[in-house]
Amino acid sequence: QVQLVESGGGLVQPGGSLRLSCAASTSISSIYAMGWSRQAPGKQRGLVAVITSDGSINYSDSVKGRFTISRDNAKNTVHLQMNSLSPEDTAVYYCKANLYGDVRNYWGEGTLVTVSS
Repeated sequence: QVQLVESGGGLVQPGGSLRLSCAASTSISSIYAMGWSRQAPGKQRGLVAVITSDGSINYSDSVKGRFTISRDNAKNTVHLQMNSLSPEDTAVYYCKANLYGDVRNYWGEGTLVTVSS
């Protein structure tokens, strides 16, 4: 099992930037994939970005070129750098992890990102 703790959400103006972080309670070497999904009011949760243990990265089309996901193996942490934010990015952002040999999806509690002037 793994516990995930997100941080870095908040209120930002359109065009601004935020950096989200997700700290895992276990060594990141035991985690196959780690990433972020988001859920806006009235919408389904959807993938934002994911990074695997071999460094493969996938982004949703809506954030390509604006968001960057990265791993800090020494701190068992994944970051999501979000630039050029727009009101459409307003959502609760959830960290997700998948462990080697474990079919379950592990989720953090979420962190709210609000983009508004």
